[in-house]
Amino acid sequence: MSSDQTGEERLVPMRVQKFLARAGVASRRGSENLMTAGRVRVNGQVVTELGSKVDPRADTVTVDGREVRLADGSVYLMLNKPAGYVTTMRDPGGRPCVAELVPSDRYPGLFPVGRLDRDTTGLLLFTTDGEVAQRLLHPSYEKDKHYVALVEGVIGRDERRALERGITLDDGPCAPAKVELIERGDPRAATLARTGDGGASLVGLTIHEGRKHQVKRMISAVGHEVIALHRDTFGPLALSGVGPGQWRMLTDAEREALRGAARGES
Repeated sequence: MSSDQTGEERLVPMRVQKFLARAGVASRRGSENLMTAGRVRVNGQVVTELGSKVDPRADTVTVDGREVRLADGSVYLMLNKPAGYVTTMRDPGGRPCVAELVPSDRYPGLFPVGRLDRDTTGLLLFTTDGEVAQRLLHPSYEKDKHYVALVEGVIGRDERRALERGITLDDGPCAPAKVELIERGDPRAATLARTGDGGASLVGLTIHEGRKHQVKRMISAVGHEVIALHRDTFGPLALSGVGPGQWRMLTDAEREALRGAARGES
């Protein structure tokens, strides 16, 4: 796009992958993958050449048969991920994946922001906005994430302090975490309520990093094993209004808060 003398933007021919990214279908690279996979058509013709251009004023662009317009905008939704699903849009091994739980056919290019382990439940953000996702996951912008963990035994004062100071794992030191013991009567305890766990306790842990199996590894490092793990916040988002295995679009206020977090706002 370019601007005329009145300051208004006017549409000009642009590369197809740029058009798809602007329309919120996927990131630029994700849009290129859609093209090379033969899923993109311009005026009914499959377009796989990455140098191809499209005129938004005159051409019709579809992805998997669904027409895409610049006015469509990016999509943001939260999923309450159940246990047993891997965080990927396709799994070569045939395992259940989160793509089965969200409207990926309706919104080509939808992808999860970050990951939750297969047996971890809770808030998983999906978007078609590659720029926002990249910023949210970048170490300079990573925001707090709160987890509720059901652990074996009781984490004592010294162990909590170790987590709060920042412990070192095999791939380097962790930033200090916020740790809290959660009583069984706390509403957050209901997400991991179990019977027969008499020797277990509930712990709340807030971190801002996103390393693989990080919470489980941190708790294991102080001598306890995680039985079950649930994430209830991600940056400015709190899991609400959606049951296990269900999703909902973000509200206007949530979208604005998320974009602000991606800009580095607190």
